[in-house]
Amino acid sequence: MFRLNIALSVAWVALIGEFSVERFVEGFVLVALTLGITHHFIGQKSSYFDRIMKLVSFVLYFLKELVVSSWRVAYCVLAPNLNNIRPAVVAIPLTVRSDEAITLLANMITLTPGTLSLDVSADKKALYVHTFNMESVEAFRAEIKQGFERRIQEVTEW
Repeated sequence: MFRLNIALSVAWVALIGEFSVERFVEGFVLVALTLGITHHFIGQKSSYFDRIMKLVSFVLYFLKELVVSSWRVAYCVLAPNLNNIRPAVVAIPLTVRSDEAITLLANMITLTPGTLSLDVSADKKALYVHTFNMESVEAFRAEIKQGFERRIQEVTEW
């Protein structure tokens, strides 16, 4: 379906006659909406539109986490008392198993300010993450598992 979306987006740009990124994105969105509405006529079991929405949700969640964690780090660094910072290394049990999903999870964690992915266990059952300010180990694990890992599972299950 993704290839069909790309091909029809290129056709859209050709029909419009204006070759630009904006017209391609416009065509991509229109084709995705059309395919999402008509997926049952094409014979798709799962909605292409749902898949695109999960991907958009994943990107928006990452951007939100990027902003929130940036504010947290800035607040801690600018606070008058740096003695309250509690760095820690936490083992996050993994539900995702594929190398691609684990790599994506580790990269998203590392790109988020205040956290750094350190290593994956040999059996791929745990990801070791450093955080610069630990308040609760269980809350930190739940935030990673219910946030990034769950969304990565949704995106990579295609």
